[in-house]
Amino acid sequence: MYIQYTMDQLFLPMDLEEDIPENHLVRVINTAVNRLDDSIFDAAYPGGGRDSYHPKMLTKVTIYAYTQRIYSSRQMAKAVRENIPFMWLAGRQRPDFRTLNRFRSQRMKDVLETVFTAVLQFLADEKYISLEHYFVDGTKIEANANRYTFVWGKAVSKHKTKLQENVHALFATIEAAENQEEAKHQGNDLAELGESSAISAEKLEQVTQELEARLLNKPKDKLLKKAVRKLRKDLLPRLLKYEQYQALLGDRNSFSKTDPDATFMRMKEDHMRNGQLKPGYNVQIGTENQFILAYSLHPRPTDTRCLQPHMEKARQMLGKLPQTVIADAGYGSEENYAYLEKEEIQAVVKYGSYHQEKSKAWKEKVGRIENWAYDEAEDTWTCPAGQMLHFRRESKETLASGYEIRKRHYRSQNCDGCPLKDRCTKAAGNREVAVSLERLRYQKQAREMLRSEDGYALTVRRMTEPESVFGQLKNNRGFRRFLLRGMEKVTLEVGWLSLAHNVLKQAAVDQKRKAAILQ
Repeated sequence: MYIQYTMDQLFLPMDLEEDIPENHLVRVINTAVNRLDDSIFDAAYPGGGRDSYHPKMLTKVTIYAYTQRIYSSRQMAKAVRENIPFMWLAGRQRPDFRTLNRFRSQRMKDVLETVFTAVLQFLADEKYISLEHYFVDGTKIEANANRYTFVWGKAVSKHKTKLQENVHALFATIEAAENQEEAKHQGNDLAELGESSAISAEKLEQVTQELEARLLNKPKDKLLKKAVRKLRKDLLPRLLKYEQYQALLGDRNSFSKTDPDATFMRMKEDHMRNGQLKPGYNVQIGTENQFILAYSLHPRPTDTRCLQPHMEKARQMLGKLPQTVIADAGYGSEENYAYLEKEEIQAVVKYGSYHQEKSKAWKEKVGRIENWAYDEAEDTWTCPAGQMLHFRRESKETLASGYEIRKRHYRSQNCDGCPLKDRCTKAAGNREVAVSLERLRYQKQAREMLRSEDGYALTVRRMTEPESVFGQLKNNRGFRRFLLRGMEKVTLEVGWLSLAHNVLKQAAVDQKRKAAILQ
């Protein structure tokens, strides 16, 4: 009547492989990791002590966990004990959560990129990718940090300046209270401090020590005693704190006290819809056929200044730069165009006004220099009203990155009575414009490339490349907030995510190929 059921008898087969389907994802992971040379992991294991779990086994378990939306080391350890695919990958060994966490965040910190690159080479050898087209884009992922422990660069500078003013006021009070000889001596000390903006914690510490030495000779001087106490317990510690904050900020405008490497950014996933800033990282990836070719993390909220460091990271990981880079308008700056041209990379990169230029409203804007005629031989511009603007001078603007923009200034001879002046400019007098001819040249090249048949095809394809990968990472695998803190550990998290994504994508492509053959 019933199929025989007993829990007290041993049954065959005992091999877990019998329970793993032929096309299961763990088989793809197992094959990919087994192809790695054992010597890759030597840097993570200096030797000594008791024998360790095999790094290939731990790598397989970690990759499979990330494909299954399991990011907690405790959950990984639980899966190794209870989940058949995990048990099969682990060979029925049971590493605990500390071992798994130490492996992925400490052992692999100098090895993960090598493993990622090796797997990428397997994909290239088997024609999954060609490393020819490189689609780059970025997304912001929230840091594992308190959203309200922010430090703003402008506020630090403001408070530091106010503190330095208080220091000068305090010394001025001491000077006024001293007799003529002591006042003269104190004045020399104050002169050494320099301007208020030049006071450093080191200089203030020296002056405080001098005042403390003077206080030993005049122990009943209440004003001096009060000043020394204020310096030692209030002003000096605060100045040290502000200097530490500025060192952590670097050229950023904010950081989180919980994770100082994280910068406050506006996130697209703003469920409160109030534009609240959250601590996060800008994750840049390059893809081809929806495989991740390279990844990098940046503490900058905008993509513009992330392109060059990301491409250098790609060069480091791939051993070369790609032939063609495809990106959206967030990367279309003069500096980035110059970099791509210098590296002889074909740029299929939009600039900010690319789509606006196609509109009728844009073409009717008489004040836009893009709608004017330029005579290269005479170095003059002619506005829609026929007025000629002649070259006056050249200026230079150095960006925070060190890139220098050269702008040429042109001015018309007489705009009085021009019927288009109200639509051209609100400034009084003759029209003057400052323009970077290099920027216009790069934009012209980009426009021609984007409107070509190949450029248009790559632009359309870009919509299904990094965008889809971010959708997989954030929505399908639910990774919207980092678990670890600090740039180094967060970069490792992205590395594991990228490795897991590539193996998962390989399995999906393999299934499509098999289905196509069967048809």
